[in-house]
Amino acid sequence: MSSPSAPIESTKPSRAAFTFILAMIALDFLSFGIIAPVLPDLVRNFEGGDFGRTSLMIGYFGFAWNAMQFVCSPILGAWSDRFGRRPVILLSCFGFSVDYIFMALAPSLRWLFVGRLISGITASNVSTAFAYVTDTTTPDKRAKAFGLISAAFGLGFVIGPVVGGLLGSYNLRYPFWAAAALSLINALYGFFVLPESLPKERRAKSAWHMANPLGSLKLFRSHPELAGLAVVITLYYLAHQSLISIWAIYTEYRYAWNSRNVGLSLGVVGISAALVSGILVGPYVKKFGERVSLASGLIYGSLGFLCFGLARQGWVILATIPFIALWGIAAPAIQSLMAKHVDHSSQGKLQGGINSLRALTGMAGPILYTQVFAAAISPTARIHLPGAPYLVAATLLTSSLLLSLYVTRASALSVPSPATNSPAD
Repeated sequence: MSSPSAPIESTKPSRAAFTFILAMIALDFLSFGIIAPVLPDLVRNFEGGDFGRTSLMIGYFGFAWNAMQFVCSPILGAWSDRFGRRPVILLSCFGFSVDYIFMALAPSLRWLFVGRLISGITASNVSTAFAYVTDTTTPDKRAKAFGLISAAFGLGFVIGPVVGGLLGSYNLRYPFWAAAALSLINALYGFFVLPESLPKERRAKSAWHMANPLGSLKLFRSHPELAGLAVVITLYYLAHQSLISIWAIYTEYRYAWNSRNVGLSLGVVGISAALVSGILVGPYVKKFGERVSLASGLIYGSLGFLCFGLARQGWVILATIPFIALWGIAAPAIQSLMAKHVDHSSQGKLQGGINSLRALTGMAGPILYTQVFAAAISPTARIHLPGAPYLVAATLLTSSLLLSLYVTRASALSVPSPATNSPAD
């Protein structure tokens, strides 16, 4: 295993290469957003207009997509440690374009489901993208770079549903073709501008022993603080699933919002998150440090979810969105802290393991929050509390906050890292 303090002797990635990584992440999530407004309608067409069956199938689709993420993220991350970041990233991008063409042409629900499985596999390139950024940034610039990637997430979620809804109004298949075209253009662009970030002498000797999705989680046991931060980020991701799982049904039920209001509110969420991640994270972490940034971000999130759960009027929850966006400061700080305890030959495995934790919460979260919501609004419930899911999320983040303060209490964390020029500057 290579020492984290040794210099990287690979070709310095250009600003264009870092821009490609940001574009790839943005397009990944843009494609998710593009198909989000039309996928339920396409499934409902295959189910003969039955809303009940459609809901069940969408749940199966979501579980299957996250299951593929769980299985494949550590594999692709480990393979990138063995064979380099560039081939894994480019193959995933080309795979995305082929998959969306497959779904655009799917003649039945079964084939559409297969397409979602493939999409879950190809979307696992996120872990390799994070590893690429870790390879090419110094510790003091890493949180800023991770913040820019988080901003790319938000940008994709803001633009995607608008584009998908517009194209879907003409034909339900058009959004899939658009996503395929964007992915193919991105892959071709990366082929010409993306250099390898991990030189051969720093690559892992073997990847096959790491091709176990649970195996990548063993890395978290290599350092006590790393193990504790793995639990912190798991609670973070599980709380985040409350936004994805029940936002629409919660706001429609409690505030009588229509689909237009829901869409606009999600736009506000995405814009706020992108502004925080793209502009505020770097200066914030530089001024206050990773530990304080992590703790304060979790405090913002806990208070924001508490407001979501208790707000009796829709304008209150809208006013809370920019505040809860400050929660986004925590994620890059966690990523940066965890990366300090892993050397360059295992950064891909680390990011694959983190993505596996995200996928596990993606499987558990929808079940947790929809069940809590159903129980809270049931006629037989002792207390009618529709905001219960967000109160659960607030509790999870508060637990994450307390644990983060405990595991980072001995933060003489100045683990040296290679002195590379960051393309994120």
